[in-house]
Amino acid sequence: MLRALQVQHQLNPIMNSISLTNMILNLPFTSLRAFEAVARHASFSGAADELGVSQSAVSQHVKSLEDWLGHALLTRGARRSQPNRDGARLAQAIAEGLGRISDVCEDIRDKRRADNTIVISCLPGFAFVWLFPRLMNFDLMHPDLSISITTDSGTGGFAEGQADIGIRYGTGHNPGFVVEKLMQEDVFPVCSPALLRGPHPLNDVADLVWHTQLRDEYAPYTTTPPNWEYWARENRLSLPTPARTRRFGQSNLVIQAAIQGIGVALGRGPLVMDALHGGRLVRPFSQTARSPLAYWLVYGEAQKKSDKIARFINWIKREAAQQPPLPASLKSKPRQD
Repeated sequence: MLRALQVQHQLNPIMNSISLTNMILNLPFTSLRAFEAVARHASFSGAADELGVSQSAVSQHVKSLEDWLGHALLTRGARRSQPNRDGARLAQAIAEGLGRISDVCEDIRDKRRADNTIVISCLPGFAFVWLFPRLMNFDLMHPDLSISITTDSGTGGFAEGQADIGIRYGTGHNPGFVVEKLMQEDVFPVCSPALLRGPHPLNDVADLVWHTQLRDEYAPYTTTPPNWEYWARENRLSLPTPARTRRFGQSNLVIQAAIQGIGVALGRGPLVMDALHGGRLVRPFSQTARSPLAYWLVYGEAQKKSDKIARFINWIKREAAQQPPLPASLKSKPRQD
């Protein structure tokens, strides 16, 4: 007898599980969904519009559910169909169940999206001018991955919790992180082709006295920023006092101001290369200076094992290596008189 009770006790969970499985498999899910919509709208037509089916199809589903239960669920009227007491209980249970299922599905989808998303932290100017135009290439090569960009000063330390990988502008000093050089840069004056004409054409460095000097007021953590004075000093040039100075807090604003002919900017190679090759900017002088700062990839040790980070690093390094050569300055070309 005791043995029989023990066997029965062991079988109970199994039998209950089988019974629950059979009940779930036999539930008329389409009819339940149709009924919940009718109860919520108090209308067969409203439910039909929501579900994208005919009103008669909704009516048939609800009738089928009532037949399956052996109990009416609605009080039908000429214009409105209200759930009765049992119908209201069932409608609430369906809504809660579908809501819970929807929440879990969304969590799973969010997790998958998070697993396939690379969060990048970088300077807004670098993102706008250099990274954005190249992202379509990444999407074509890696359709299963997506990029999310967060911008910051891009010059300070990298906070791993804010992004998967950072693109930093500076000396590469980021203790505790993996640091790889992405690009070096040269700096040189750039301007709109329009400034080569007019009453004060840019034929020589001394002609800068007639033009507005555009300055990039980024805040790198270094005592040797690649500014106008640095460029002149590296080339042993005497920099004249400009007619006026305009200061900008982001590199993309400086570049856009130069393209618009507002003044002469000190271009940073990677950021002005596309505009130079597109003819929107020109180099009035031949002198360049190697910047003491560079662009660096920064990421945590844990990311070294990440496949998506490895794929992004390989891609962005190829993009950096494929940059076109610096166009010749106008001073190095024969003059067309």
